Amino acid sequence: MRSANDRCSVLRSLLISALLAPLCLQFAGASCLSCHGEHALLADDVHRFLADSCSSCHLGDDAATDAESAHRGLIHSPGQLSNVERSCATCHSVETDAVMNGLMHTGRGMVNVTRFTFAEQEDLAGEGDLARLGHSPADSLLRKRCASCHLGQPRHQLGTEHPIGSRGGGCLACHLPVERPSGHAALSTQISDAQCIGCHSRSGRIALSYTGLAEVDDGILQQGDTSRLGRLPDGRLVERLHADVHHRAGMSCVDCHTARGLMGPTAGHLHGSDAVDIQCEDCHANVQPRVMAEDWSPRWQSLRKRVPFPVPQGQSFLVTERNQTPLWHIQVTPTANILHRKVQGGSIRIPPLSAKNHPAGGRHDRLRCTACHTQWAPQCYGCHMQYDPNQEQWDHAAAAFTPGAWIDERWSIRNDQPPLGVDAHDRIVPFVPGMIRSVDHPDWDETHFRRLFAPLAPHTTGKGLGCDACHRSPRALGLGEGALIRDDEGLRFEPSRPVLRDGMAEDAFVTLDGRQGETTRAGARGFKAEELQKILEAPLGPHSR
Repeated sequence: MRSANDRCSVLRSLLISALLAPLCLQFAGASCLSCHGEHALLADDVHRFLADSCSSCHLGDDAATDAESAHRGLIHSPGQLSNVERSCATCHSVETDAVMNGLMHTGRGMVNVTRFTFAEQEDLAGEGDLARLGHSPADSLLRKRCASCHLGQPRHQLGTEHPIGSRGGGCLACHLPVERPSGHAALSTQISDAQCIGCHSRSGRIALSYTGLAEVDDGILQQGDTSRLGRLPDGRLVERLHADVHHRAGMSCVDCHTARGLMGPTAGHLHGSDAVDIQCEDCHANVQPRVMAEDWSPRWQSLRKRVPFPVPQGQSFLVTERNQTPLWHIQVTPTANILHRKVQGGSIRIPPLSAKNHPAGGRHDRLRCTACHTQWAPQCYGCHMQYDPNQEQWDHAAAAFTPGAWIDERWSIRNDQPPLGVDAHDRIVPFVPGMIRSVDHPDWDETHFRRLFAPLAPHTTGKGLGCDACHRSPRALGLGEGALIRDDEGLRFEPSRPVLRDGMAEDAFVTLDGRQGETTRAGARGFKAEELQKILEAPLGPHSR
């Protein structure tokens, strides 16, 4: 039988517990840190205001008083797209919806183009989605060679710890610049180029080209001087060429590409070029009405605190032509427009469009800036792909090794001036070979061959080319390498590359008699025969060299 002192002690303990219970429940969110103190948010974290509310992002039960109950329903990585509807979307619903329907998640254009080139759909439009792939030959290729990048993939590394091997991750792909070895991840709205290179150093090689790196084959090692060659962290051999003038000025990707252009909404677009918000003219020849900060749409009001310069009464801002997005890091002054670099800091003066070097008259109104200012572009004029059902390969959609492997071989790689053509908006732009390739698959009776070109903004901007670089260049006109010969019989072209099964030279986009390769964009095309004649016969102006 307990003594009076024992009974008093028990009653005292029960009373204290009863009094403290509501207090413990009130601060249950902070109690996460009593066990996980090393995961406390950093002082400069953008979510620091949630420091005492771990469950706001990670869920779980912050009213629980035992570990098992507290961890029930816990999300380890709220930024993964499989979790964002329950985490990020509670505060960032507009952005979440845009990302979930955006091209960096769905890969809509890539899926449609691949199915079209494999003759699995009649045109380039469709509801393609990397998260809903089947098992046709085209979808099999996408599963095993293309689907690692899209944002629905978990954040992972391929073959190297360098950012060039980084893939997937949903919101974390951009907003988690560095993973700490311990402690809470430090999310950031300052997006460095390292977050872009993992995915955008493939396909169009934009991230490489921008910095002046051109991917080449190992065969170049036998051709003499190797001083300009090097290896990327993932093993690819590259050559050092002309870097984009914006890169040389210390500009990062996000100094041009706006949040609207990156995150959408892009649900109505099939390709990234259509979703891009920024254009060269927005900075160098902006004729849009200026807007005051107080007149920004509600979506952009949160950016006002990020403006990197004093904003006096009446300060106006440039906006993009496509979406009227305020360019909050560009300071409009009476004498110049000043760009304040978002990542590297400091500022640079934006050179305005020069009438001297861009004469009026309408003769070049259809040219996009890239037509003349592109120094080079990555081009591959030979590719063979073969499906081997007897091997295994990693399936990014199934997250497992599955039967069947795609093996490819490439050749005739060039990194020089690309051919020009006409895009879907009737503007003249650079094109690169999207696929000049043959494909073998056991389900097919014969080898499939396609010649397709794709419009590209190469991101190798430099000094404008002279008139003869286009008007007298068979390569720029899409004829390929070779000789243009004018004699008594008229104008003819002798290609220097072998002629393929479709009767066109290996590197040809068009021919003088009007034949054309296909394009991967509806409405885009090469120059017609009459356009080629007109371009070749145009008199050269003072800018030729």
